[in-house]
Amino acid sequence: MAHRYTFAQTPLAHPEAIVGGTDGLNFRFTVLADGLLRYEYAFDGQFEDHASVLAVNRRLPVPEFRVKETATSLEIITRRFHLTYDRNAFSPSGLSAAVKGSYWEHSSVWHYGDENGTLGGTARTLDEADGRVDMGHGIVSRKGYASIDDSRSMLFDKNGWLATRRDGDRVDGYLFAYGHDYRAAVKAFYALSGPQPLLPRWALGNWWSRYHAYDEAEFLELMENFKSRRIPLSVAVLDMDWHIVKDPRVAEAGVTGWTGYSWNHQLFPDPEAFLKKLHDYDLKTSLNVHPADGVQSYEDLYKEVANALGHDTSFNDPIQFDITNQAFLDAYFDVLHRRLESQGVDLWWVDWQQGQHSRIPGIDPLWVLNHFHFLDSGYDGKRPLTFSRYGGPGSHRYPIGFSGDTHITWESLAFQPEFTNTASNIGYGWWSHDIGGHMHGAKDNELLIRWVQYGVFSPMFRLHSSDNPWNAKEPWNLSGDEERILTRFLRLRHRLVPYLYTMNARAARDDLPLIQPIYWGYPEHDEAYQVPNQYLYGSELMVAPITAPRDKESGLGQVLVWFPPARHVDIFSGVVYDGNRLLWVARPLDAYPVFAREGSIIPLDAEAEPENGCKEPDGIELVVVVGADGSFELLEDEGTGATLDEIEFSSTLITFSQSAGRLTINPRKGASSPRTHRTWSIRFPGFSSAKEIHFHVNSTAQGVHPEGSTTGLTVRLGSHSVDDELVLSIGENPQLDVVSPNPRIMTFLQQAQMSLGLKDRMWKVVSKEAPAAVRAGELVALGLRDEILHPILEGLLAVA
Repeated sequence: MAHRYTFAQTPLAHPEAIVGGTDGLNFRFTVLADGLLRYEYAFDGQFEDHASVLAVNRRLPVPEFRVKETATSLEIITRRFHLTYDRNAFSPSGLSAAVKGSYWEHSSVWHYGDENGTLGGTARTLDEADGRVDMGHGIVSRKGYASIDDSRSMLFDKNGWLATRRDGDRVDGYLFAYGHDYRAAVKAFYALSGPQPLLPRWALGNWWSRYHAYDEAEFLELMENFKSRRIPLSVAVLDMDWHIVKDPRVAEAGVTGWTGYSWNHQLFPDPEAFLKKLHDYDLKTSLNVHPADGVQSYEDLYKEVANALGHDTSFNDPIQFDITNQAFLDAYFDVLHRRLESQGVDLWWVDWQQGQHSRIPGIDPLWVLNHFHFLDSGYDGKRPLTFSRYGGPGSHRYPIGFSGDTHITWESLAFQPEFTNTASNIGYGWWSHDIGGHMHGAKDNELLIRWVQYGVFSPMFRLHSSDNPWNAKEPWNLSGDEERILTRFLRLRHRLVPYLYTMNARAARDDLPLIQPIYWGYPEHDEAYQVPNQYLYGSELMVAPITAPRDKESGLGQVLVWFPPARHVDIFSGVVYDGNRLLWVARPLDAYPVFAREGSIIPLDAEAEPENGCKEPDGIELVVVVGADGSFELLEDEGTGATLDEIEFSSTLITFSQSAGRLTINPRKGASSPRTHRTWSIRFPGFSSAKEIHFHVNSTAQGVHPEGSTTGLTVRLGSHSVDDELVLSIGENPQLDVVSPNPRIMTFLQQAQMSLGLKDRMWKVVSKEAPAAVRAGELVALGLRDEILHPILEGLLAVA
């Protein structure tokens, strides 16, 4: 089974990148990049050249560097760092590196053994979390440097099987010295550890999951309810009760019932027919697996697995789980999993919760499961994908990540955006959370809606809950307005797939995670570090999640937002904001703070009610923000091919010229597609004053009819060949609208549940003829609560 064990690894560094390590020297340095150094110390001069779970590719281009050495000292100098070493056993005083281009107020010098004061990484699980957990270390820091200790991680031999490290006290570490160039640091990490894989398009839609013992009829009725209400899904997940759990045979065997490979035929009498029906709904299917208890004698495939392993079945002894045994691993996949996959299972949810120890010291079962599950999922040329927990640095190679069972509380929601953001600091880009929370807590529809809104703008979207009968998350169980809001955002997730799939391709091709903390783009701005929940969502969008309940008087949820330099527009409301300012923004329950800077181009599915499955849409709506030049390459593919080298993308380049006020949709290039025509519409949020509108198809003028609204201008271009060049002109140098905030403030005051007299005093200040700063000061002097003051200041101060 070469596909199961073979993977791309080049663990031996270029000899010209290595300093030391020969002639009895106990140290070895490898200059992997101008900001990436491997440092090793071995008491016996024996160094490690196997691939580790962290480092699978050390054969990187040799950067420029200089070496200066004497009998008592060694210096290595690159464009980014200057290393000094005393040639003795590593110590803080004997091994250090000055990092160039860092502007840290205290020190830009790394010393061996320094505590990693990084900007955070991620954690193995959020199980039982009710708010903040320790996020560990990443590879980016305001100090300009970070290190990773790889001395004890699992290894792979040259054939791709497991290996262990030599005995003895050895040092194997990596120094990332990139100053505040955080993106360069993470790209270097991917170069060393391997890139993020490309996800299949269907994975980017809405997943339904619940820890509940569904039967076939109940589950199919649920899927029909989603379809009839035109609420799209792409993945149907069955938690552990798909297999035998509460059965006399389980009790007799004395096991928990968490592990199972035999369908519960009382719930699913014909599994193959059931899975086919799910496929007929254009859904992929996933089954949960807890493999720790091995294979019991009551399992349907017990004898077949036993035959493969030469296991004696005379006494019906269980087959113990041993992921370090290659024969067991072969049977695990080729017998247990392949049989279920042949029935229609598309994806395994590996739910390992049994610790970090295996029969071989230093081998973490989670790492082995993640690695080989991912490789095995690519059999028959399929695009590999797994769904499991985080094992440590290097886990980004095995998407998608299951973050665990969180509490249903505002505290949990308030932490998840920051947790997801900092995961990018260790290259982990595809977390899947239990959207809405999993357990405990209290029923709170506002919390559910805010969580769903965040989920729409998170890496993966998966509704999940416990088996508690009061913990269902079906939208139709909410009241009228709440159901409408939840449904609209679930549809929006599928409308975002054209954008998300392009960002997925960008992540795999260009080493840029979908989610990036705001300080990645603006590392020298202190304000960027004051909003840990705020993030860049792909190349075009910025999101500031609302993670606290609404104020009773104002009726609004609020969040502190830092607007980076350049104007931004709220893509929902069309409200414009000047850049380089901190501002509290407030939103009702049906709105969410998502912004795009001038020059942004965001492709959406033009269908307001997308269907299941995340198929390439027949129509595209482009959200275009005027005010600066912009460019977006829409990437699509037909779903075949497992790796980037095997995939042929189709590309549609879309550009906007600010000076000419001209949007150009270029002819599609690349892979052929059954789609020969596509419908296009253009929405300009925050822009309504087009001087003139002209539309040309291959230089031939055609008529269009613009549609104005309170949020901006929409122009529908109709259906055209994908080989046509479409050019829409809206007049030279178009600018975002700057309008009086008074109507919005009036609406807020009309709806606020508060004293009428105080409303009068507030409106008197707002409506007077005076600079915004003067009116803001007078409002502050009224002694208003922040929850009432902030929405008014937002309107007054959004634009200077």
